[in-house]
Amino acid sequence: MSALTLNVAINLAERALVAGREINAAPLTVAVLDSGGHLIALQREDGASLLRPQIAVGKAWGAVALGKGSRLLAQDAQQRPAFIAALNSLGQGCVVPVPGGVLIRDQDGTVLGAVGISGDLSDIDEQVAIRAVEGVGLMADAG
Repeated sequence: MSALTLNVAINLAERALVAGREINAAPLTVAVLDSGGHLIALQREDGASLLRPQIAVGKAWGAVALGKGSRLLAQDAQQRPAFIAALNSLGQGCVVPVPGGVLIRDQDGTVLGAVGISGDLSDIDEQVAIRAVEGVGLMADAG
């Protein structure tokens, strides 16, 4: 697969919501972006709070923008806060450096895009993202 299709993105979002229900996660929002950082699919569960769509997109956008999962961006934020501040300035505040943004890779390792999930604890968001990506037969790269 050389591109992330709408069909795959929708399937991935649906699998993420199912995975969230299986572990009784808080209401989730799932954003799927292509390798250029463009939003392909967004699903927001009933009860998800107001800013969850922006947070989910920010987790995924940061992963695509820097080519690494948002868990590594969180580490960068702790170790190099000035870099993350500058990055957010350049990216117009679109990077959310906490776990839950996972790169989507094909079997050759090519980045197809990213999924960002927000709604529960960041570690749970990330776990759900990984399960969803692997559930559609692609490789999840959380960093």
